[in-house]
Amino acid sequence: MASQNFLLGKGERLTLDIVVRSSGGFKTPPYTFTEARNRLAPMAFEATELLDSLPSEACPVDEAVISFTLHPEYIAKSYFPKKLFDTIGVDVVGSRPKKIKPNKRSRNRDPIELETTELFAKGPRSSIRSWSQALPTIQPNPQNQIELYSIEKISAPNPREKILGKLPQSGRLNFETVIHANELDIEVIQGFLNYLEKQEINFQLGHKFFAKGLWFQEMEAPVDRIEDIAVFTGVRVIRQMPGIRVLQPQIRSTNFPSQLPQLPSESAVSNDVKVAIFDGGIPDNHPLNKWIIPYEAKDLLPASNFLHTHGIGVSSAALFGHIDPKKPIPRPYSEIDHIRVLDESPGQNPYELYEILRRIEYVLESTRYDFINLSIGPDLPIEDEDIHAWTAVLDEYLSKNSTLAMIAVGNNGDGDEILGLNKIQVPSDCVNAMAIGACDKPDKEWNRATYSAKGPGRSPGLIKPDLVEFGGEIPSPFVVISPDLNPRFSLVSGTSYSTPSVLRLGIGLKALFGTQLNHLAIRTLLVHTSESSKHPYTEVGWGRVARSLEDIVLCDDDTVRVVYQGEISPAKYIRAPIPVPEETLQGKVTITATICYKTDTDPHHPGNYTRAGLNVTFRPHDGRFSRESQVHPVSAKFFGSKPPGATETDLRRDAYK
Repeated sequence: MASQNFLLGKGERLTLDIVVRSSGGFKTPPYTFTEARNRLAPMAFEATELLDSLPSEACPVDEAVISFTLHPEYIAKSYFPKKLFDTIGVDVVGSRPKKIKPNKRSRNRDPIELETTELFAKGPRSSIRSWSQALPTIQPNPQNQIELYSIEKISAPNPREKILGKLPQSGRLNFETVIHANELDIEVIQGFLNYLEKQEINFQLGHKFFAKGLWFQEMEAPVDRIEDIAVFTGVRVIRQMPGIRVLQPQIRSTNFPSQLPQLPSESAVSNDVKVAIFDGGIPDNHPLNKWIIPYEAKDLLPASNFLHTHGIGVSSAALFGHIDPKKPIPRPYSEIDHIRVLDESPGQNPYELYEILRRIEYVLESTRYDFINLSIGPDLPIEDEDIHAWTAVLDEYLSKNSTLAMIAVGNNGDGDEILGLNKIQVPSDCVNAMAIGACDKPDKEWNRATYSAKGPGRSPGLIKPDLVEFGGEIPSPFVVISPDLNPRFSLVSGTSYSTPSVLRLGIGLKALFGTQLNHLAIRTLLVHTSESSKHPYTEVGWGRVARSLEDIVLCDDDTVRVVYQGEISPAKYIRAPIPVPEETLQGKVTITATICYKTDTDPHHPGNYTRAGLNVTFRPHDGRFSRESQVHPVSAKFFGSKPPGATETDLRRDAYK
């Protein structure tokens, strides 16, 4: 059927606010009050003893961090034990997901291993001690009954458990230390430095970042003193500083196109779209500089040919996509700012990871972009229990700005699955960005490229990668322009190139529609029009991105595609009617929808990383009621019983937002 129907915009004009009333029900507890109190009292006493044994310098202003593990049946926000923490005199400063086998479950069910949340709370050691001493004799009341039921375990954080990854036996290393503190917690910041000096630890500090209650500090120190550093009560995690990803080399092929590329003669389609690519740089006087404005961060070493090869390849993919040497090279949709943030081959500088992030952050703070592309990042698969500085910093920026970020998931998809070495790499777990993987063909019968990293992503952003695009693979490489001043075709492969190829489609939509489509609408359209497949969501996300702008903008004659854009306030409801023709329709109507929103994030709460959730209810008939007193028509779940890729554990955690 011919594709001749254009997008319909302004769907938000159809929406209206509504009021919905809801309430919860009674919950059968797993323990009696006496059981809960008698279980927790010895744990609180032991934790208090351990906290009291810490050096005073490890607890600035005599405050310490204590751990409360929630019973898996009490992890919903409505059961958060706020009054219990107020009684103790502590404040929750962070959390992380954890799997435990509770001692008992409600309704006499057998205990099994379940996902729950470990809360980290900070307060005066004297307050924790007083509560611990009073706990064995407290009497029940309606509030403390519920809140004691909700706690499965109390403990003092173990310094050894804060150290992640395998470390060498000796020597000095560059470490990444994550501490519960923000930029205003002067006592904690100064207290940490005083503690290191008091312990006579020979340390050197590098770059630091603050993000929503976490202090990410680069530090060089002796390996044999790491456990002493972890004793500091505010330390959450310490690990060896990851390196930057190794950039994919060119593919050597006997099928190298012999003809020279004929670059377009026209200028970019639009001068109003602001695009930034952070990468390895562009050679001076290169022909692509007709559409690329090169910038360099301060104090960089001279760029190598290796970095220029990657930088030109990524920029070529953003300008032209995968080039078919048998066809004319397409006209670029916009000009591009290429900001060089790499100055050495990855792995040469132990301080490069935070230096690169600092350069990116500086640019983003000074210039607003519609699109950014990151085909670089830490050589580190994501961890469910902790958020990395790159993810925290970028997600916070993206939550506040109208910028669509495309981030490569990494080329480690053939890594060890048991060890999790094939998982998507930081910072492609950003929930406010699009994570892009790679497939092996630009045409039919495509599969995930073997090197493309796998999901799932960080809950609730489980579907990662978001999309895949052709990224090249022997014997079908991705074709870009070479870094030579008399350029040739260059054969490459990797998510480094599939990512800017998707970026190009997003730029094209912005160039075509201007301010009529915001960055969220563009992201939604890219997902909504993607090609679904038989492949698992963990491999290809929602599918392969559309082949052209026409596939996104146009739809079949019997189809209409409506774009809704707008805002919804927390705890509010809106109704969005689905427009249909006035005449009576024959047969069935198929309705599909893709909904996308941005949200604040909590990097110190990885298990509940996002601050906002959205639930969609479908009411197929406005005149159908199950009883006379019913206010709203009969409804059903629009997206099915559970989201794609979600397990029962994810749903129980109330984390799929």
